[in-house]
Amino acid sequence: NIGGGMPIRNSLGFEFDYKYMVKEIVSLILQACEEEEIPEPDIFTEFGKYTVGESGATIFSVLGQKLQNDAEMWYMIDNSLMTTLPDTWGISERFILLPINKWYNEYRRANIGGLSCDNSDYYNSEVHESQVYLPAYNPADPEPLYLGFFHTGAYQDAISGYGGIKHCLIPSPKHVIIYKNAQGNIVDKIYQPEQSAEEMMKILGY
Repeated sequence: NIGGGMPIRNSLGFEFDYKYMVKEIVSLILQACEEEEIPEPDIFTEFGKYTVGESGATIFSVLGQKLQNDAEMWYMIDNSLMTTLPDTWGISERFILLPINKWYNEYRRANIGGLSCDNSDYYNSEVHESQVYLPAYNPADPEPLYLGFFHTGAYQDAISGYGGIKHCLIPSPKHVIIYKNAQGNIVDKIYQPEQSAEEMMKILGY
């Protein structure tokens, strides 16, 4: 068992030679076995993030924007990065970030702020390698701007969980499953609705 550690694509510019890496791993194990004159083993891996990371995405809508220090534009989203994507806060993990709509708007540099009152609830270039550029947001536009974080299928839900009580009483978001049915059509269904305030108050004994 050689454990985990196989990287996953976390930006559109990510490049990694997986075939070369696998070939090197197998070659080194084979070489060690030949040198020690022991049978070749079955090789087991624990590539969790590589295996399931692409299965998940997290979508936010932008509630509003604010200009700070006459220079920094902040997009405030409808949930918390700390509770839905805890690795962005805990280990400065990056994910593929793309606008879901308004692709043809002018783009601008932006910081993303979560819904909590915590000053660590943000995603921007200070804690991540590249600048964040997103479509310009017009609060008067009736169609919200939606932002998607992709390849979030590993660890984020397991760490955050669904239900219970989270930081700042922020509810667990709606969970939707998208899959291909037997006829080959892409369909979706609600796996869990957004957690309600009543559910959280009941947990707290009210």
